[in-house]
Amino acid sequence: MSIFIIVEGKNDRSKVRRLVHEDVQILCTFGTLNALKLEQLRKKIKTEETYLFLDNDASGKKIRAILQDTFPDAGQIYTRRGYAGVEGTPDEYVIAQLEKAGLEEYIQYPPTDF
Repeated sequence: MSIFIIVEGKNDRSKVRRLVHEDVQILCTFGTLNALKLEQLRKKIKTEETYLFLDNDASGKKIRAILQDTFPDAGQIYTRRGYAGVEGTPDEYVIAQLEKAGLEEYIQYPPTDF
């Protein structure tokens, strides 16, 4: 079974990639979605476990709504309003949201400094 997380852009992907195991696949929408892009995502994901992690702004909310229609069973991961999107969200908050989504076993926790 594969795990997919859909984000908006490559910087979002880089942010999440640092915090999850490499077997989690992170896909980008690269902004607005069209029928071709949705079909590509649908073919790649099929019926695998999917999570949506999009910016908390107008564009992110619009993309989330479209993706929710395409992937109605997708889990939802949110960033807080005021952060500069997924890429600007502090690691600790991203980790907390991944844990909240039940993805603890896939998190790559950063080393703690003593």
